[in-house]
Amino acid sequence: MSDILDQIGQFGTATIHEAMGRRGALPCDIAPIATGQAIVGRAVTAECQPRDNAALLAALSMAGEGDVLVVATGGHREAGYFGEVLATACQARGIAGLVIDGGVRDTAELRAMGFAVFAARTCIQGTVKATLGAVQAPIAIGGQVIRPGDYVRGDDDGVVIIAPEDADAAVQASRAREDKESQIMQRMREGTPPLVALGQDALLRDLGFRAERFSEDRT
Repeated sequence: MSDILDQIGQFGTATIHEAMGRRGALPCDIAPIATGQAIVGRAVTAECQPRDNAALLAALSMAGEGDVLVVATGGHREAGYFGEVLATACQARGIAGLVIDGGVRDTAELRAMGFAVFAARTCIQGTVKATLGAVQAPIAIGGQVIRPGDYVRGDDDGVVIIAPEDADAAVQASRAREDKESQIMQRMREGTPPLVALGQDALLRDLGFRAERFSEDRT
């Protein structure tokens, strides 16, 4: 298991997303609260009721070393579902990070702790613990379904979800994409025009593009 996670962790989220046929990306407003944060692990899922983080707490109690909490809030973002206290519990259990489509708070403390959090927003409003919601069941965030045990990769660009049955193919396709892009960039460094290096010169000509830097007619 750790081997495939290590391999997934070698690639950025944008590369994996593109290599998988532009699948798996969570909404772009779910972003790291600090630059340089990166996670890779298996999803432990929760779906919270509005302004209620009982399901998140239950999922945290089930998660272990290297897991990533992935939490849906039903589109209700005006609450801080997670903060310093729960992050302390996560670090004590070896949990790798949190992905949530709602709000979090205590962000200065979370950054200082170095705990990786990918959230839709910051919000100081508190929550209750009155309704369990769903725990370790499939959830949906922005039209993307996340199942318990799915692989989660997050970095500065965002978060991508990889189904275990697609992981080997995703790694191979990501490696091939990186190799191709490396060759393209080397050709550019050697002076090959970008359109030629990218293989887009004929297509853009067909669309009516003409590579003319300045018009000779300046009257």
